[in-house]
Amino acid sequence: MFAVLPSARKVLRALALPLIALTLVACDTVPGGGFGTGPNLNSGEAVPVALLVPGGSGLTTDELLAQSLENAARLAMRDLNGAQIDLRVYQTGGDAATAAARAKQAVDEGAKIILGPVYAASANAVGNAVANQNVSVLSFSNNAAIAGGNVFVLGPTFQNTSDRMIAYARSQGKQRFVIVHGQDGAGTAGRDAINASVQSQGASVVGTVGYALSQQDVIAAIPQIKSAVDSNAADAVFMTTDTASALPLLSQLLPEAGVTSATSQFMGLTRWDIPAQTLSLPGVQGGWFAIPDPAASATFSSKYQSAYGSIPHPIGGLAFDGIAAIGALVSQGQSDALSGAALTQGAGFRGASGIFRLLPNGSNQRGLAVATISESQVSILSPAPQSFSGVGF
Repeated sequence: MFAVLPSARKVLRALALPLIALTLVACDTVPGGGFGTGPNLNSGEAVPVALLVPGGSGLTTDELLAQSLENAARLAMRDLNGAQIDLRVYQTGGDAATAAARAKQAVDEGAKIILGPVYAASANAVGNAVANQNVSVLSFSNNAAIAGGNVFVLGPTFQNTSDRMIAYARSQGKQRFVIVHGQDGAGTAGRDAINASVQSQGASVVGTVGYALSQQDVIAAIPQIKSAVDSNAADAVFMTTDTASALPLLSQLLPEAGVTSATSQFMGLTRWDIPAQTLSLPGVQGGWFAIPDPAASATFSSKYQSAYGSIPHPIGGLAFDGIAAIGALVSQGQSDALSGAALTQGAGFRGASGIFRLLPNGSNQRGLAVATISESQVSILSPAPQSFSGVGF
């Protein structure tokens, strides 16, 4: 439980996110195996694709997510440039062992590629279960720790976001970064991603301040952050926290201590525009964060609402992405269209939230825009790239 100061408690209660499917989940093992040559496809037949969704768990949130993923996948199937896909939906109940069993069943029944599942442990189990079947797994997880071998993660990763943010910051003359992170799994993973981005782009991490997820520890971290900024002439403070955790408190207390975006640019590894109440927080004004391509996201949401009468789940678009990628490759009519080499082709694909591509290490890159908040409104500082040879890559 994250305790907060009385002055910030009402804000945080209003900001609590009901959906945390994108939160990193620790995993003990990494799938083995490799891509091989991929399954052999018959260009004259529909390609069997297994979609693993978390339905059947008894949780309303899982059922809603499962339906949104299936809806988004079928929406993508409407425009595949002649490619034919035979979508077969399997419910995993949100359970790793069940997911592995369904994956084996799907491959036994002819699936040439697996789309899903959502949760990291389940995706890891599925990857292991079909590692020797020459079948790739395009999971909806964002946990890069499970990526590799025959498993890809489609979810947006910390590394991709931090790479984009540091590249933009460097273009604006920022050189000396202080990292502020929670001492939990997501916080430390975010810290490591920022460190890697800073080092690879020739900048410097001049201070790192961690805090436990409690009111007292965040308060105690404020003078440490100020000291790190002042003593090292830091020109940016990069925070890993999200709006449901320490961001409202940090954005309140740091300016009170004399650390603001005007002196040391505030940057976020997570979205600061969700939920909308965040935009009114005084401390986030002028902060920088990354968002998916706004135009592409709006187009997908509009098409989804027109087709199904509701808004898509926040990660429902990942199923659209998976089908879009599979369809783009299959439409070329090659028997090895779903090989590892094909899936990781450098040009990438266009999906629900803009361009994306799968990497040989199982992770991904996505075209992100850099945004800021001014007078409680989001504005774009750097638009999302439209190709992988554009700005931001």
